[in-house]
Amino acid sequence: MKKVLYTIVLLINVVANAQTQDTTTTFKKRVLENTEVDFLFSYYKQDGVHSAVGGGLGSEKLTDIASNIVVAVPLNEDDVLTFDVGISAYTSASSSNINPFNASGASGGGGDDKQWNNKATAASGPYGTPWQASSGASGNDELASIVTNYSHSSDNRNTIWTADVSFSNEYDYTSVGIGGGLNKLLNEKNTEIGVKVKAYLDQWRPIYPTELHEYSKYGSNFQNQGYFSGVTVLDQNGNPSNGYLPSAFTIYNAKNRNSYSASLSFSQILSKRIQMSVFMDVLKQEGLLGTPYQRIYFADKSNYYIGQAQYIPVYETAENKGVYRLADDIERLPTTHFKIPIGARVNFYINEYIVAKTYYRYYEDNWGIRAHTASIEVPIKISQKLTAYPMYRYYIQTASDYFAPFEKHISTEKYYTSDYDLSAFNANQYGVGVSYLDILTGSKIWKFGLKNIDFRYNHYVRSDGLNATILSLGFKFVMQ
Repeated sequence: MKKVLYTIVLLINVVANAQTQDTTTTFKKRVLENTEVDFLFSYYKQDGVHSAVGGGLGSEKLTDIASNIVVAVPLNEDDVLTFDVGISAYTSASSSNINPFNASGASGGGGDDKQWNNKATAASGPYGTPWQASSGASGNDELASIVTNYSHSSDNRNTIWTADVSFSNEYDYTSVGIGGGLNKLLNEKNTEIGVKVKAYLDQWRPIYPTELHEYSKYGSNFQNQGYFSGVTVLDQNGNPSNGYLPSAFTIYNAKNRNSYSASLSFSQILSKRIQMSVFMDVLKQEGLLGTPYQRIYFADKSNYYIGQAQYIPVYETAENKGVYRLADDIERLPTTHFKIPIGARVNFYINEYIVAKTYYRYYEDNWGIRAHTASIEVPIKISQKLTAYPMYRYYIQTASDYFAPFEKHISTEKYYTSDYDLSAFNANQYGVGVSYLDILTGSKIWKFGLKNIDFRYNHYVRSDGLNATILSLGFKFVMQ
């Protein structure tokens, strides 16, 4: 990260020096007068009771801390180059239970065989529970990303085209993106039409639940080898059993996930007080669209466990402190996914102190989900420099055709998921923000003047029990 920051600062200085040597005398208002740098920080914390890793049951506790540095550099009067570098780190009770048996020192999480074979013996009594985080390596991860965007404006500023490339990486997933766009301003800049296209070419490095990883490696004799060698498997009555055989499970052959999108937008100033915009997107995904470590439990299959037998009767409650059920399979979803969101924004200028910003979006896909989103934000100008903006967002969706809760799928189905993100639910989000703006950039750090500080707090509540808190803080600096 230090190397990235050093490179960005060096680039800023090189571009700034080049600008001072420009001998062009023709005056033209620059698209961006000076280099701008944004520092963005966010904190996200959630909890819930429907872990997808646990087949639709278990703790969803998660915390994520993210930071971004966005540097916008004016190359000349018409062109701007922007870099967005981000790093986030999370800890997740749900993801840690990809390998839930670490509570007593059983096999390590992750993907290589050395980790998987650090097993516990029967004497150490490996156990886990979907209601608590294990100590597996998959319980935390980091995501690093970079996006580079280039934009060019015509001499009259009525045409703007952009191009961008992106890259991100985490433990089991890599994404490469490319995109471009064109915006046209008409009618004395009262009308704007925009077109954008994006493509992401992603690659999984699949991680499977411990029990299914061992089955894929050793076959039907897996209970006598690897992790399961010396580990007692229990049936529904808590008795030792050799009957567990997840024969429905096979590893994924395809590991790619490609996403393509095209967007069309139209914006119009209707009057001195009202501005309206509409948009439509068409998105297609193809490849491995299921998540390899999300378990499925079939209603028509027998139940098997590892852990302490006394907790089997209370497995589906938080009273379960020491037993984990072995999966029948993992999430299976179609290899194509079409999505079409259509929406509109209308901004009302009420007076010099208050503006109302409204938003609505309808979403539909070929997996059976229909969704509506509506939100309102009301910036209130407290002073020349200080603005507060309360906000509210409502969301509702139908369930995917392939969703069923914990242990409700049957083994004859072709596609199945117990991920509650694909269930029917509604959600409310409440928030407030405060923004400080100093157009004169009176406060300075080195060669940078502070232009803006923005703080937001949001609380999210979903009807399936998921709730989250989101805090974000941003600083914008201008090179002087």
